[in-house]
Amino acid sequence: MAMNPAMLFKIKSAWDKFVNNHPKFPMFLRAASATGIKEGYIIEVKITDTEGKAICTNVKLTSSDMELIDMIKDMSSNAR
Repeated sequence: MAMNPAMLFKIKSAWDKFVNNHPKFPMFLRAASATGIKEGYIIEVKITDTEGKAICTNVKLTSSDMELIDMIKDMSSNAR
């Protein structure tokens, strides 16, 4: 599946804006990947709305999840 170059540019532009708004998040991602994300690890996500109500979920990484993570890493390193 080939991605439209214009869409890649839009995604890159949106990511740059996100990084500018949230500079600690990419540092967090680099720190997490530096220690090595492995099968069996648990990723937890928590969302808190403006009224303080929170929802939380987690996923335990499987081998197929790791394939996706490796693809994303490859895409990221090739984009530089």
